[in-house]
Amino acid sequence: MEETQRQKKIAGIIQKDLADILQRAATDGGLKGILISVSKVSVTTDLSIAKAYVSIFPNTEAQKLLEGIKANQVAIRYELAQRTKNQLRKVPELNFYLDDSLEYIDKIEKSLKGEENPIENRDLLDKRKKS
Repeated sequence: MEETQRQKKIAGIIQKDLADILQRAATDGGLKGILISVSKVSVTTDLSIAKAYVSIFPNTEAQKLLEGIKANQVAIRYELAQRTKNQLRKVPELNFYLDDSLEYIDKIEKSLKGEENPIENRDLLDKRKKS
């Protein structure tokens, strides 16, 4: 089913504010040199749940930071509600997922340049996880 215009608009608002909240939390938390961006947000048709795909650079800290984001989900939702109180009546429940598309693209580029040959080593281009 295709997203409605309202879903797209709400997803855009959430994406912009979430990216700002997460990046500010990372810098205030003393994490220097870490870039957190929200690559995509999709909202359900009843506007009750929002899936946020988070991209974290460098990838070495990604899983640990994602667990920290999930642990602070209530505080993040509260901050989002404060920012969007004039635009949204009710803030949807937030679900965070790690966006591994940049890492996947990097693996493909390395294999195309000949640095790593996926024909000889099939484990280099493993199947992507569906979420």
